[in-house]
This record gives sequence, C-alpha cells and structure tokens, in this order.
Amino acid sequence: MYNFRKSESNVIKYYPGGLTQKQAETKRKHWFQTFDAAGSVVMALIIILLCFTFLFRAVNVVGRSMVPTLNDKDWLLVSSSKSYERGDIIIITQPNDVHEPLVKRVIATGGETIDIDFETHEVRVNGELLEEDYIKEPTALHYDVQFPYHVPEGCVFAMGDNRNDSLDSRSSRIGPIDERYILGKAVYRVLPFNNIRKFDTSDLYN
Repeated sequence: MYNFRKSESNVIKYYPGGLTQKQAETKRKHWFQTFDAAGSVVMALIIILLCFTFLFRAVNVVGRSMVPTLNDKDWLLVSSSKSYERGDIIIITQPNDVHEPLVKRVIATGGETIDIDFETHEVRVNGELLEEDYIKEPTALHYDVQFPYHVPEGCVFAMGDNRNDSLDSRSSRIGPIDERYILGKAVYRVLPFNNIRKFDTSDLYN
C-alpha cells in the first residue's frame, strides 16, 4: 500500500508501506548506518588479515620443552626479525633429526661463548653467570656438545626452559641455529585465553 502526499510544490511523493516522509527518511538513515557499520567491520577484518600475513604468524606449541614458560598446545603470535638477542623465544625451522619446527629460547648469540657446568648447573655467557628465573629446574642434562662453546657468527645457541626435557643446541642433532632458519620470535601467547601474555626480554639479563 502506498501513501500519497503532496509536497509544497504539489509534486506527489510515494512512500512504500504507507510511511510518512519522516519515517521514510529515518528508515533510510538506519540502513545507511547499518551499511557503514558493516563496512567498518569488513575493513577491520582486512587489516587483521594483512597483519597476520605481513607482520605476525600464529604458531602452535608442541611438547613440554618450554615448560613452565609455555605449555603444550599454547598458541603464539610470532613476529619476524632481522636480529635476535638473548632471551628471545624463537621458532626454529632449521632441518633436524626430529623433522619438526622447534620452540626454544636464545641463550647466546653469534660471536659469544657459552659455558655450562653440569655439576653446579651454572650457565655462563662470555664468563657472565646467567640468572635464569624462567627455567623449570637447574641444567643437568648433557648431550654431546663440548663446553665452552663458541657460537658461530650468524647463529644462535638455543635451549628449552625445561632444561632436563629438551632436545636443543646442546646436542649435535640440533646444534647452533642458523638465523636464516628462524621463523621469528614469540611476541604474545594468545591461547589459552585465560593465560594471555606478552613476551618482553628487555629485563631478563640486566
């Protein structure tokens, strides 16, 4: 049904459904607002997609080698980087005996010398004793790499925080990690939702 009304210029206007002019304008405004909101949501989704494509990647933690910092099935947001420093949690894609990516912590970088005393459980880099509050228990597990060990340039020496249940750079099966095979470093833990965390290494070794 149409409601016919005359404007001041005697031109007949048609309003579907018997709406008044004010009601029709209100309805149009409502639809414009709805389309505008939908456009904002679409734009936000596009921005998020671009961020995941070019800035971050989502990575699933497998195993217990980074307990207590990370647990099996945690999800991380990983950012690529041109350089890595002590304390960074990294995702390693370097070929290895276990044929899977690894999540470990950088303990020493290229050009540094790491020394581990497996009797006193002390870890030193360039002679400096590390205060490692993040590890599960003192470092006792020894593989076949001999210490002191000089880390080659362009590589990092990485270990899991669960020192006695981690296959890492202490073993020749893994060895030093070529930085070209590092996917990136963990920036946030996003899952589980009740344990979201930002990783900041700036105060670890100060």
